[in-house]
Amino acid sequence: TKHWYFRLDKHEGWLREWIAEGRLDGQFHHDPKSWKKHVVGQCMSWLDGRLIPRAITRDLDWGIPVPLPEAEGKVLYVWFDAPIGYISATRQWAAEQGKNWEDYWKGPNARIVHFIGKDNIVFHCIVFPAVLKAHGEYQLPVNVPANQFLNFEGRKFSKSRGWGIEQHEYLEVFKDFPNKEDALRYALLRNMPENRDSDFRWDEFADYHDKDLADKLGNFVNRVLVLTNKYYEGKVPDAAGNKAFRQDFDKLSLTAQGSAFRQKMIGLAQNWAAEIEAFNFRNAANAFVELCELGNIYLQEKAPWALWKANPEDPAIAACLNDALQLTTLLSLITQPFIPFTSDKMRRLLNLPPLQNGDWKEALQKLQEQKPLLEAGHQIGKPEILFAKIYDRKDDSRLRIIEAQKAKLQALLEEEKKGQAPELKPTVKFEDFTKLDLRTGTIVAAEKIPKANKLLKVEVDLGFEKRTVVAGIAEYYKPENIIGQRVVLLANLAPRKLRGVESQGMILMADDAEGRPGFLSPPEGWPNGFPIR
Repeated sequence: TKHWYFRLDKHEGWLREWIAEGRLDGQFHHDPKSWKKHVVGQCMSWLDGRLIPRAITRDLDWGIPVPLPEAEGKVLYVWFDAPIGYISATRQWAAEQGKNWEDYWKGPNARIVHFIGKDNIVFHCIVFPAVLKAHGEYQLPVNVPANQFLNFEGRKFSKSRGWGIEQHEYLEVFKDFPNKEDALRYALLRNMPENRDSDFRWDEFADYHDKDLADKLGNFVNRVLVLTNKYYEGKVPDAAGNKAFRQDFDKLSLTAQGSAFRQKMIGLAQNWAAEIEAFNFRNAANAFVELCELGNIYLQEKAPWALWKANPEDPAIAACLNDALQLTTLLSLITQPFIPFTSDKMRRLLNLPPLQNGDWKEALQKLQEQKPLLEAGHQIGKPEILFAKIYDRKDDSRLRIIEAQKAKLQALLEEEKKGQAPELKPTVKFEDFTKLDLRTGTIVAAEKIPKANKLLKVEVDLGFEKRTVVAGIAEYYKPENIIGQRVVLLANLAPRKLRGVESQGMILMADDAEGRPGFLSPPEGWPNGFPIR
C-alpha cells in the first residue's frame, strides 16, 4: 500500500528551541518556565529520541478522504486532520459573531492556549504546531496546560462497567439537589489533576460542598446581607465620613501578622488573578477559600452585632459592614469562572448587573486605588441561601442522593466479587505443607446427622481402613447421590467431635463463584489410600 508522510523530522531543531527555550524564529515567544514540567518532559523525551516522518494517511473505510485524485480509498489520519477542527470551529463561531476568525489564529495579538489531557501532549505540542509552522501564518500556542488523569473512587472511569457518572446522568440524578451544577464544578476544580493523577470521591464532594461553599462562602455572604438589611435597611453604610476613624480602624489587628483587612483582601485578589493567568486553577481556588475565611474571621473579630447591642451609632459597625460588602462584591467576581450560577445569584442579591468582559480589570484597579466596589447608599437585596448543606440534621434529602451514589458503587463491587476468586492466603513454608497427609479415597456410606441441616456423616474407604468424616455439604448433596464418589481426604487432621460424631479427617472441596462446593477427586481407576503430593 502507498501512504503520504509529514516530514516531522525536518522540524526537530526549531521545535526543541521553541519548547525548551520559548524562542521561535530567534524571537521570544513564551516563558518555558510557565509550562508544566510533565508537559515539557514528555516533549523533550520525544525530541531526544529523534523525530521521524509521520504517516498522515490510513487505509480505512471511514474518515476524511484525502483530497487527491491518486489517493482513492485513503483517509487522513485522525490526528492530522482533527486539530484542524479547532480552526474550523473558530471560523464558524466568528461567522456567527460577525468577527474575523483569522484575528484569533493569525493576528499578532492572538494568544492560543491548548487545554488538554496528558495523553494528547505530543500531538498538541509537537505534531500540530509543526503542521501550523509548515503551513505558515498561524500562531503557535503560548501554553499547553495539560492535565493528568482523573479517576473515580479509586478506579479508572469505565462506561461498560458503570463505574463513574456522566454529566447528563448527574443532572438527572441530582435534579432535586440545589445548585447542583456549581456543586459538581467546584468539586472537580478542587480535585483537578493538574500535576498528578487525582481521584473523585463522593465523600470529598460533600466535604468541599459543606465546608467551602456552604460554611465559608455561604455563611459569610448570608451574615453580611442579614446584618446590612437589619441595621441599615439594606443600604451600603457610609464608612468614609470620619477619615481619622477609618484610618484607626484599618490599623486594627486582623490576624497574627497584623495585616489590615483591605490590604489582605487586595493581596489575595492579586494572588487569585496570578494563579488564573498561570492556569493553576487549584491554587486559585485556594485563594478563593482564603478570601472567604478572611471575611468570616473579620466578622467574628469585629462582631458588629455586639457593637450594635452596646451602641447602634458606633461608626465601627458601618466600617465593618462596608468592608464586608466590598469583599462580598469581590467574591461575586472571582466565583464567576468557577461557580457561575452562584456568581450570578450573588450579583442579583447585591442588586448588581451581570458581569461583562473587563469588569475584573476595573474592579482590581478600584481596589488598588482604594475605591469602593460597592458605593455607599447602594440598595442591596434580601439574603438567600447559596448552598444548603448536605449534612443537615433537619433535612437529609441531599445526603440521601449522595448515599445512593455510594450504594450504587458498592453494589457494583459486590457484583464483581461474585465472579472473583478469593485472595490468596499468606505464604507457608514447604516443610509445613509436607506435614499434611492427603490420601485418595471413596465414599462408601453417607447419612444425615439429626438436627443438623448442613452436616452429613460420611464413611470414606482408604483401602487399608475406613474413616468417619463429618462434612458440611448437606445443603448441596443428598446422601444417596454421593455413594461411590472419589475424594481427597486430609487424613492426619486431629479428630474433632461435631454433633456427637467424631470426625476423623476432612474431605477437600472446591468452591465455585457462587460458593457451591465440588469434590476434588483423583483420576478414574486410581486406587484408594495413596498419597497426594
